[in-house]
Amino acid sequence: MHDIVQGKGKKLAVLIDPDKFDAGQYTPVLQAAQEKKFDFFLVGGSLTFAPIDRVVDFLHAHTPLPVVLFPGDLEQVYTGADGILFLSLISGRNSEYLIGKHVLVAKRLRDSDMKVIPTGYILVGGNGQTSVEYITQTQSLPADKTQLAVATAVAGELLGMKLIYLEAGSNSTMPVPKSIISSVKNNINVPLMVGGGINCTEKLYNAYNSGADIVVIGSALETDPRMITEFVSALEEVKKDGK
Repeated sequence: MHDIVQGKGKKLAVLIDPDKFDAGQYTPVLQAAQEKKFDFFLVGGSLTFAPIDRVVDFLHAHTPLPVVLFPGDLEQVYTGADGILFLSLISGRNSEYLIGKHVLVAKRLRDSDMKVIPTGYILVGGNGQTSVEYITQTQSLPADKTQLAVATAVAGELLGMKLIYLEAGSNSTMPVPKSIISSVKNNINVPLMVGGGINCTEKLYNAYNSGADIVVIGSALETDPRMITEFVSALEEVKKDGK
């Protein structure tokens, strides 16, 4: 299987929350996936009750794209996926989400066929407490503390993370600030993923043009799956411009 997050060029990922996934309503997204208009699926969330395996298996059966886990907890680990973002919440100080829960599932992941992607997960404060903050009992980095975000990302890379993920939180109306994206990108040598609050093409352009290698779209498609057409068109424009 090709490397999911490495390689040249901008990438677009669609985040699926199993609790909110309705195959009938997601027809435009599934069609775009069949045509490989974007790059891969992420499946998971902070708090998920629906079975992860059913969504992963459905996506495998109906699209050719890789399916990567975005686990909020151990219950969301399903080795039938193509890969997993092995998230260490480096913006927080709760040891369970830095290393504790990882120890419990490490051997299982090592013995699987999944691609394990060590990911430095950085929450950037928006407008109110996010689900991730509540579940993990951690705080986001302040959105106006750019150098703190840079130092945290650099520390993550030096610790061996192969991907840095800047996250504003699902349903956030405030995406990660452009200044943080560009500053972090200029100081790391691993791919940069950005998500949260990207609910229109303007915010998508801003993320890419500020330095994001991978942009994640989730809540916007839950509201209107037809928006995938606008997002993939914007991605094509960014690729055409070579940004």
